[in-house]
Amino acid sequence: MTASSGLPVRVDLLTGHFDAINVQHKSTCMRDLQGVFSDDAARKALPEDFEVYHVEMLASPQQEGELHTGTTHLMPGKVADEFFMTRGHFHQRREQAEFYFGLRGEGILLLQPENAPAYTEQVFAGSVHHIPSFTAHRLVNTGHDVLSALAVWPVIAGHDYQSLQPDGFRIRVFDRDGKVSLEVAGV
Repeated sequence: MTASSGLPVRVDLLTGHFDAINVQHKSTCMRDLQGVFSDDAARKALPEDFEVYHVEMLASPQQEGELHTGTTHLMPGKVADEFFMTRGHFHQRREQAEFYFGLRGEGILLLQPENAPAYTEQVFAGSVHHIPSFTAHRLVNTGHDVLSALAVWPVIAGHDYQSLQPDGFRIRVFDRDGKVSLEVAGV
């Protein structure tokens, strides 16, 4: 792959960091995750400017047929007993699928189809995940190191965070006595 400048783009497959001109960066801090964790009082007790995750993304032409490529870097940690996670989303264009490639760390990919039961997949260095159309998705870091996953998705897909409100994902991931526990929300 080459950037619009003609220079090659490189990605470090051990870390997910891009070596390219015009890499875009987006940071998501604790203050940005209101309503995401089950214990919002515990979230508010943490520093609001603490970066929970950041995304680095290659600039892509914004036209149908093009793809976005980016890496999510999710920090280790917990809000109360609930592991750090991304906000999670459906695509605005629900029919658009996506791929995740685990690069480092360990965690869980939550997958919640619109009209089917939610399920999970283990994420680790070398894992590959197809996120089907009409499926919300979220990364959860269950390890002690940064969880990094490379993603590829259509530029026309968009992100829809609102459709998951107010109930969120049906599965929550907690640390219960040092063990990862998948729990159905609201039960």
